[in-house]
This record gives sequence, structure tokens and C-alpha cells, in this order.
Amino acid sequence: MRRTLPIFLAFLVMGFGDVVGPLVGLAKESFALSNTVAFTLTFMGFIMFGILSLPIGIYQDKKGKKFILLLGLSIAFLGMILPTFTLSSFVILLLSVLFLGAGATIMQVAGNPIMRDVSAEGKYARNLSLGQFVKAIGSLSGPVLPVLAVRYWHADWKIVFPIYGVIVLLTIISVSTLKVEEKKYEKSEPASFRSCLALLKNKYVLMMVMAIFVYVGAEVCMSSGIPLYLKEQFGINIQKLGLLGTGLFFTALMVGRFLGGVILTWVKAKTFFVVTSILSIVSILGLYLGSATIAIIAVIFIGLTFANIFPLVFSITIEHMPEKTNELSGLMITAIVGGAIIPPIMGMISDLTSSTLMGFLVPMAAIVYVAWTALINLKNA
Repeated sequence: MRRTLPIFLAFLVMGFGDVVGPLVGLAKESFALSNTVAFTLTFMGFIMFGILSLPIGIYQDKKGKKFILLLGLSIAFLGMILPTFTLSSFVILLLSVLFLGAGATIMQVAGNPIMRDVSAEGKYARNLSLGQFVKAIGSLSGPVLPVLAVRYWHADWKIVFPIYGVIVLLTIISVSTLKVEEKKYEKSEPASFRSCLALLKNKYVLMMVMAIFVYVGAEVCMSSGIPLYLKEQFGINIQKLGLLGTGLFFTALMVGRFLGGVILTWVKAKTFFVVTSILSIVSILGLYLGSATIAIIAVIFIGLTFANIFPLVFSITIEHMPEKTNELSGLMITAIVGGAIIPPIMGMISDLTSSTLMGFLVPMAAIVYVAWTALINLKNA
């Protein structure tokens, strides 16, 4: 636990990168922005995954995971410092989010594989699921802290930045003092863009990278589509009922990741991957049964069953080719851009059919693909 604690703290900080979502509404009100301008915040945070992941994975092959993790933490810290001293304009906030998004991306490239270096034999998948649980706590702080600041602390929502800044600084100190024995493997050549892209010629690697791509897309489809679905099908007003909808989905994700960490203590990762993928499909089908009660239960189970897919795909792939850890990490974190590409397809189908329910066929198809990859992995176990 002493070796994994600093890495778990880094996962908490990774979650702060998701604060950009709740910041959209707050920034729009504070700076009198249009919707288009306000939503550039989410774009600035998300685009970093596509731009930075692969080059950082290559750089990590030369400098090591701990160095890259500290680099990501330092850049995120810079993102917290900027608005702490002055937040007089939207440009400052935009720069802050840019640094925070870049830092979170770099931390994910390093943090996911370095967990393997600090984990006991056979505990990597479990610890990665627990890391995602801790990350979810950081993500949930985004909508919670501003509310606490305004309602109970009589402070401005911008107080989140110095609070996050202190936590990031403590994490930097903690990781700096950690001794990490990074597993070294003999390679025919150092990592490069060419060697990374060449990995996609490997059918197994391509299959697993695509699993990350479609899964993240499916998760974003669910988080954005569930409130629309509940209102459209059952007239449930999400704003009035609070936890129902997206909040309920994300809470279930967080709980599911904790439970996944416990389950993986006894169950093999590839077996759990098959079970949770199939249960995800069954849970999505629950949305089509026409009952509001069943729909709410289905939303909870979708969150619980989706929760561990990302860490399972990541850890199983790394364990399959540990000598290519840095290249694989870069490729898989790059694949997170699926969260920007898959949801518009769901939106198009929803518009064409005038039904959000029909739009859910898109994430359903994505999870069917994920379940197929899970069965392939179990067959080859």
C-alpha cells in the first residue's frame, strides 16, 4: 500500500481534469459567454488526448514513467496556479483548462502503466480498477466543490483552483519520494511514431485499441443521452430530481470501480471482462422495456457494469505485450478521442428517428464489440 498510495493520489488528480464539464455553465455565467464560446472549454480539455498521448508515450520510453508522471502533475499544477492569482478574463480560464487537460493526458499515459510497476504480482488489474475508482472521486469533485463553496463556505466557485493546487502539490511531493523499479525489457529499437503505428498492424493490438475507442464513446453517449432519454420517455425532469440521470450514472460508475477492485482480488481479469461486458449489454436492453422504474434500475446497472471495462482492456493489453508498455499506453490513451467521435453518431441517429432510445443502438453496438473482444481474450487465455 505504501508504494501504491502516491500513484492513487495521481489518479485522484487525473480526475480533476474532468472539472471542465461543470465549469462550462459557471464560466458562461461569470464571463457572459455564448454557448459556443463556453463549450470551447470541453474542447480544449478533450483535444489533448488526441494531440499529446502518442508523442508522450514515445518520450516516456526514453525518460521513464515516473519522470512523465511528474511532468504531467507539474503541468496540471501550473493550470491551477494561473486562476489562483488572477481569473480576470475567460482567456486565463481557457489557458488554465488547456494546462489541466494536457497534464491529465500526460498523467494517464504514465499513471496507468506505472501502476503495474508498483503492484504486487497478479494485482495490476485490481489496482487499476481501484485507481479508476479514485479518479472518479476526483471527477465528482468538479460539480460538488463549486456548490459547497457558494452555499456553505460563502466563497466564489473559483476557490476550487487553490484547493486543487494544494492537492496536486502534495501529490508531486509524494510521487517524488517514491522509489519505482520500472520493468525494463530488451527491444530491437526505441519507441518512435513508426514503431507505435506499426503496432496497429498487430490484429490483437488493433482490436484492443478499438475496444478503448468504442467504449469511451459508449460511456459519453450514456452520460449525455440518459437525461434526454428519461425526459423524452417518462417526462422525468433531471434538473428537479438531481441524482437521477447523469449523476446516478456517474455514482454507479464510481461504486462499480470500487467493487471491481474487490472482485479482481479473486476473479481473473479475462473472466471478469467477459461477465461485465455481457451484463453491460443486458443492462442497456433494460432501457427498452418501457418502464420508468426498470429504466432507473437499468441506468444504475449500466454504470456498475461499464465501470471496469476501461481498466480491464488496458491492463489485459499491457500484460499481453509488457515490452511495448509505453507505445501501447500512448495508443490506448489516444483512443480516448472516441468520446468525441461516437456521440455525434448517436445524435444523428436520434435526430433521424426522432428518438433518443433508437440512438442508444450506437453504444449498444459498441459494447457488443467490446464483449466480442472479451470472448476472444478468454478463448486465448
